[in-house]
Amino acid sequence: MTAGRNKPSDNLARKAGRAAHPQNLFERRMSKFLRSPPSVRLAANVIVTATLLIVVLGGVMMRVLDHKEYGSIWIGMWWVLQTVTTVGYGDYTPVSAIGRILTALVMLWGVAFLAIITAAITSVFVARAQQERAAAVEGAAEGAERTVDYRLDKIDAQLRQLRELLETTPPAP
Repeated sequence: MTAGRNKPSDNLARKAGRAAHPQNLFERRMSKFLRSPPSVRLAANVIVTATLLIVVLGGVMMRVLDHKEYGSIWIGMWWVLQTVTTVGYGDYTPVSAIGRILTALVMLWGVAFLAIITAAITSVFVARAQQERAAAVEGAAEGAERTVDYRLDKIDAQLRQLRELLETTPPAP
């Protein structure tokens, strides 16, 4: 091989490095989300991003699929936003069958959206309570260990004193 060309092992290492550190923003976010336990902030970011994608894509799809009722993408996005947040004003309703199928999907996403938010917040509370309990148990164990160590040190000192007393005291006649 020439000096300018890479060895196959170099290419493998570079590909492995790229797999370990994705360059794409979406890939980085998803790998972070899957690698570490989600914080409330991370879960909220994922939920908001997914919801924004649903609103934009749903608005475009409603405009394309039910163009008689939804005159612009903005009206479609308004309808999807109402539906996904489970507000549902009713000022726009789909007429066609495909529009109603899309409505069902968006409604299910809205219910899942609320459930995921509730679960994320609850999981943070549970994790925090578990950490506090673990810290309390660890503190109690350290306190008990210190108490045992103190008592053993005290017993050692008493034994030393007894040995010294026995060594210095003459035997009884």
